[in-house]
Amino acid sequence: MKDEIKRILEKVTGESDFLVEAPKEKTHGDYSSNVALVLSKKLGKNPVEVANEIIAQVNQVLIRENKLMIEKIEVAGPGFINFYLSNNFFVEQLKKVDKNFGKNQSLKNKKVIVEYTDPNILKEFHIGHLMSNAIGESISRLFEFQGVKLKRVNYQGDVGMHIAKAVWGKLRNPDMAWAQAYAFGANKYEEDETAKKEVVGINKKVFEKSDKEINKLYDRGRKDSLAYFDTIYKKLGTDFDRLFFESEVADAGKKIVLDGLGKVFEKGEKGAIVFKGEAVGLHTRVFVNSEGLPTYEAKDLALPELKYKYFKYDASVIITAHEQNAYFDVMLAALAKIKPALAAKTKHIGHGMLRLPEGKMSSRTGKVVAAESLIEKVKEMVRQKAADKALDDATIEMIAIGALKYSILKQSVGSDIIFDFEKSISFEGDSGPYLQYSYVRAVSVLVKARAEKVKASLKNPPTSGVGTLEKMMSHFPEMVEKAAAEYEPHVITLYLTELAREFNNYYANSKIVDRADEFSPYKVALTQAFSIIMKNGLWLLGIQAPDKM
Repeated sequence: MKDEIKRILEKVTGESDFLVEAPKEKTHGDYSSNVALVLSKKLGKNPVEVANEIIAQVNQVLIRENKLMIEKIEVAGPGFINFYLSNNFFVEQLKKVDKNFGKNQSLKNKKVIVEYTDPNILKEFHIGHLMSNAIGESISRLFEFQGVKLKRVNYQGDVGMHIAKAVWGKLRNPDMAWAQAYAFGANKYEEDETAKKEVVGINKKVFEKSDKEINKLYDRGRKDSLAYFDTIYKKLGTDFDRLFFESEVADAGKKIVLDGLGKVFEKGEKGAIVFKGEAVGLHTRVFVNSEGLPTYEAKDLALPELKYKYFKYDASVIITAHEQNAYFDVMLAALAKIKPALAAKTKHIGHGMLRLPEGKMSSRTGKVVAAESLIEKVKEMVRQKAADKALDDATIEMIAIGALKYSILKQSVGSDIIFDFEKSISFEGDSGPYLQYSYVRAVSVLVKARAEKVKASLKNPPTSGVGTLEKMMSHFPEMVEKAAAEYEPHVITLYLTELAREFNNYYANSKIVDRADEFSPYKVALTQAFSIIMKNGLWLLGIQAPDKM
């Protein structure tokens, strides 16, 4: 409907640069537009006068096209045009609600590759990776809902200094877990010059695969790390199409830098090769270090081409913590000079940091909050909270994962988050369990309706007309488009929270299943539509909809 109103306004005004949106205040209509304010500036006329002229022309179009869905149009405030839709329109929208409601084919011919999570092997899978995963999975699903042919990929560090530090630590402490060995090696690297030289030497050996003992230790650690990561991906509901590794692009990245020496790159201190980003308003970064080894930057120059060979994408989206924003600015500036077409297809999204009340974490110091331990802690809290509900472990985990994902996705992507344990597991407010519980409540109503043989039907809506719940549900497809266009899953999170609140209010104030009530079939149909939209919306957030709670 939003697009239809905009089409009509464009037709009568010749203007295209204006907004049509659902107003926050319900008394301001179902949709509102600032087209008269935009046009009045160009015409030098009073916006209210322009708005009235537009309304007169819109009404003529509606009559010609036999459009009966707009019941009333009014001018409000300084010149906004408010549109009030007919009850029949909302009932017709409800008839379209099925398992595919909210989907569209607007991006059907687009190929998109989304890279997210990106844990480094031999290190902990921590809550930062959990945040990247939640955001990346939701953005991937939003694209899929619009017909995109999509590939999920994961780029993992399997060579580099972090590997050398972990291997150094493991050689000296074979019984240590890999994450502990890394923290031990990282600290010694900073404190002890001898250890630092040994780590640098190991880094070269790992890169060259020149030491059998180190190769054997490394291969075992790599295998164990990937198996460990897979168990977490399964919990989170992510299935990657392809895993990329730094070792795949290291040689190619170094060659790109050496080929660009004197053109894009130049010699820096101690023989390192750098990109001088100051020329484009950025900063200098090293692409090949003084040991002659490619850095992260060089590897990232080769990765886009490897991705493109795997999947000829129209767009490549990379999701990392916003601490890497400056890094990506420089890397993409260098890529634009080497592979401009691939650079133009690449978009980096920097998300905020997820922190516990204790503060920031650091894998170097060992003060890391493992994602798995956080999941287990939230599971235990859910188990205690729902002790009287006799929920099985699978459902408890489903609720815990939902609580974590909601906490991440309720904020704008760039925002930092301090995780609140108590709020995250609440069944009565701004939380994932609240959405899941609202869905389960609707399903229980439908079970009762079947038992009492009250069949869902929209043929006989109440004489009082449609309410806020019907109107809110009709906006779901627009919310999907908006969330995908802005790379902002929180648009869906906030919408579902408001929708759940409205349904629960409706549930509290209306007896839905009542064989003596002639409007009960309509109320059941309304509940059914809500359950479908809630399930679809939860899927977009990567949150499972449980059968019971």
